[in-house]
Amino acid sequence: MFGFSDETYIDVASGDGGHGCVSFRREKFVPKGGPDGGDGGRGGDVVFVVRDNLRTLGHLKLIRNFRAENGRSGQGARCAGRNGRDVEIPVPPGTVIKNAATGEVIKDLTGLDRFVFLEGGRGGLGNWHFRNAVRQTPRFAQPGEKGSEMRVGLELQIIADIGLVGFPNAGKSSLINLFTNARSKVAGYPFTTKIPVLGVLREGDQDVVIADIPGIIEGASEGAGMGFKFLRHISRTNGLCYMVDLSDDNYLTAYDVLSSELAAYSEELAGKKKILIGTKIDEEGAEERFAELSAKYGGDMTVLPLSIYMDDLVEKVKWELFRLAVPEKPDYGGFTSRPDNDAYYRESDEE
Repeated sequence: MFGFSDETYIDVASGDGGHGCVSFRREKFVPKGGPDGGDGGRGGDVVFVVRDNLRTLGHLKLIRNFRAENGRSGQGARCAGRNGRDVEIPVPPGTVIKNAATGEVIKDLTGLDRFVFLEGGRGGLGNWHFRNAVRQTPRFAQPGEKGSEMRVGLELQIIADIGLVGFPNAGKSSLINLFTNARSKVAGYPFTTKIPVLGVLREGDQDVVIADIPGIIEGASEGAGMGFKFLRHISRTNGLCYMVDLSDDNYLTAYDVLSSELAAYSEELAGKKKILIGTKIDEEGAEERFAELSAKYGGDMTVLPLSIYMDDLVEKVKWELFRLAVPEKPDYGGFTSRPDNDAYYRESDEE
């Protein structure tokens, strides 16, 4: 219903506290009733609620103002006013709250279910609280405290275990569609994926979340293409899967360009665990090109060939993704099974 949106600005305000009441007890046969003004209610809070079923901030494009309810004023007979209702703002996991004026990060909501951002104003005390032996008829009460208001920026940083990084048409969408229930668009022209796509790779009781990031081009760290807009979405991944199209003439320099763009954007990104996949190995001359690619980078990282039409290669890549996503677990990520008749892993075991 709502288009993908990974950033927006909203105005939020907590509720004012209710005023305390000035009241006196006046009843027949009670000549000295005295003050009985009740307290005002507390203003409502502004609360951000993280919803796992949300994947975008698009729903906040239509509603830009969120204001909590004011507390009600106190009443006679020492009746307190009702507290104002909180306003809850639903956001997807990975949302970051920023000061709209300065850009400073106020709160990262990763790992939280609820976060009270602005507290409502405190309710004022009724005149019942101000009675004493000297001042027996206080004709005043406290006003309620004002709430707070602020303009904030919300930014979504997708939480995934593995980020797929590559030039347009490198095969990222085909890979995530093969391994997960994602439906990333696949076509024979660049930039078919215009927004990040998440998919979940499952094996037994283990899940690995994969993010397909729109194609990066040279100069992405400086804003070229769509890469700059979405590079932040892979900042929280455990590892990166670089994908190089073996049918492209720049197959030997593609990884260097991609890694330099990530390093220019963030040194942290460049230092993440990684694997390199040469795609479209089934095309003519691709095996020789993969041998060159493996010779150049095989000493620094795992380099694998891939064709989505070759099941044995697909299985190797799948298990390397599991190992990359769960690096702290021994063997094959702690999974209970692995591909049978897999010469690649048998050779690794023998080594």
